[in-house]
Amino acid sequence: MAINDRIKAKRLELGYTLEELANMIGTSRQNVFKYENGIISNIPSDKIEALAKALKTTPAYLMGWDEDPNITQEEYYTNPEVAELAQQLKDRPELKVLFDASRDISKEDVQFVIDMIERMK
Repeated sequence: MAINDRIKAKRLELGYTLEELANMIGTSRQNVFKYENGIISNIPSDKIEALAKALKTTPAYLMGWDEDPNITQEEYYTNPEVAELAQQLKDRPELKVLFDASRDISKEDVQFVIDMIERMK
């Protein structure tokens, strides 16, 4: 699988639109389209790194050097307590929508959101 196919597959797997991914990596929707369709094949290294981060994978996977497409929780979260709470967000269908938004927030903020959702039920 080529880099363009890996980018598109990961984007679709995560449910991102072209616009959403473009905003995450600081480029235009048209550039993401061109990356995914092989029109731009020489993607700048800073964009490959940004794509990998946004797509929750590694630059090595996107480049085709590594077959493990997923960053481990230990690599993704810097705080193990937040990682544990984020796992709850990921595993529970009613909380899954919040999973991607939880990366850079504190443990207390994640717990607050979980508590709010529980109260709203």
